[in-house]
Amino acid sequence: MTYPDSVQFLYALGNEIKTAKLGLERIRVILDALGHPETACRFVHVAGTNGKGSTCAMIEAGLRAAGVSTGLYISPHLAEPAERIQVRGQPVRAEQFTWAFDRVHAVSETLLTSGAIDAHPTYFETVTAMAFLLFRELRAGTVVLETGLGGRLDATNVVSPILTGITPIDFDHEQFLGHTLGEIAGEKAGILKPGVPAIFARQRPEALNILEERARELGVPVTHTSQARMDELHVDARGSVFRLDGATVQCPLAGEHQVENAVTAVLALRRLGVAPDGIAQTRWPGRLEWISERPAILLDGAHNPAGARALAAYIRRFFGDRRVWIVYGTMRDKAVDEITGTLFPLAAEVIVTAARYSRSLRPEAIADMANDPRVRVAPSIEDALAVVRREAHPEDAVFVTGSLFIVGEARALLLQ
Repeated sequence: MTYPDSVQFLYALGNEIKTAKLGLERIRVILDALGHPETACRFVHVAGTNGKGSTCAMIEAGLRAAGVSTGLYISPHLAEPAERIQVRGQPVRAEQFTWAFDRVHAVSETLLTSGAIDAHPTYFETVTAMAFLLFRELRAGTVVLETGLGGRLDATNVVSPILTGITPIDFDHEQFLGHTLGEIAGEKAGILKPGVPAIFARQRPEALNILEERARELGVPVTHTSQARMDELHVDARGSVFRLDGATVQCPLAGEHQVENAVTAVLALRRLGVAPDGIAQTRWPGRLEWISERPAILLDGAHNPAGARALAAYIRRFFGDRRVWIVYGTMRDKAVDEITGTLFPLAAEVIVTAARYSRSLRPEAIADMANDPRVRVAPSIEDALAVVRREAHPEDAVFVTGSLFIVGEARALLLQ
C-alpha cells in the first residue's frame, strides 16, 4: 500500500476510542507472529490522565540530549498518524510507516484466516504493533511509551519496562475506566510491574491510595514528586525555571501545570542515570503552543475537565488584562458542559466550531449547551479563523482549544 492507503485503512477500522477493545490477548498473538519486537528495546512506560504526553516528551528529550538512541510513542496525533512513532526526535517517514503497516496488516490477515484472532486489530492495536516493529528495525535503544487508554488492558502494556511513571489522574473516558478516581487509578496502576521502579506525580488522595496499595503488593520502589525539594520557581507565559534538589531545571512548556510534569520527568531521568538538562529542548506541539504574537494565538488541546482547568488558570494568570477569544470544538463523548463552563466565562468572544471528523460534536449543539448570547457558530475551523483574522485586535489573545483534532487542523492552517 501507499502511505495514504495505509492511513485510510486505519481510519476505516473506526475511531480508536469508540471501537476500543481493552485486552491484551489479540496484541500478544500478533506480536508473537511478528517475532516479539516489543522485547527489542528498553521501555519507560507512562500512564495518567493529563500530562502523560508532555512528560513522555520531556523524558525523551532528556535521554536524547544525553546521547541515547530514543524512541517515542504518543497518541493521538495532530496532523498525521506517523507523528505517533518517533525515533531520535523525528517522526518516522511515510515509507517506514507504510512498511510497518503492510507487515502488521499481512500478519493480521493470516491470523484472522486461521482463527488465531477474532478480528482485525483495532486502529490503536495496529499502530502499537507497528511502533514496536519500527523501534526494533530502526534500532531505538530506549523508548518512552505513552499509554493510550487506561493502562492495565491498554495495548502498550505488553512490555517489560525498566521504569514506569504515573502522571496526575483525573476523570476522563469513564465509560471504559470507571466512574470514581479509585477505579480509574486502578486501571492506570496496571502498568506497574513487580520490582520495577516507578515515579508518581502528585495525586488526589483517593487515587494515591490505590496506587500506593498496588505498589506495595508488587514490591515497587516508588519515587514521589511531592518528596522532591523545589525552590526558586519562576513561571512565565512561555515556560518555567526552577531548582529541584539543588539543580536548575528549565521547562519550555507553558502553563503552571507543566511544572509537575517536568518534575516527574526530572525524577525519571535521574532514576535512569541521566541529567535533566535536555528537558530544555522539549517540543510538544498543540499544548499551549504559541503560533502568533499580535494577536497572541495559542493552541491547546484541553479536551477534558482537568485540561480545561489548567488552561483557565493560565489565561487568568497571564492574560487577565487582555481581550480573550476562545475558539472551541470537541468530540461527542466529552464533558462539554463542564469544560465550556470553565473556559467560556473567561472570554470576551467565543466561537464554536467542528473538526472534519465523524465524531465531532456539531457546533450548534455546543452553542445550545452554552446558552450564551456571545457564542458564535462557525461551520469549520477555517471559518472560525477567518473571523479571528478579520476581527481580533493586535492586543487580543486567541486560544484555539478543545479536541486535538481541532488543534491539529488549526495548526496546519495557521502555519501555512
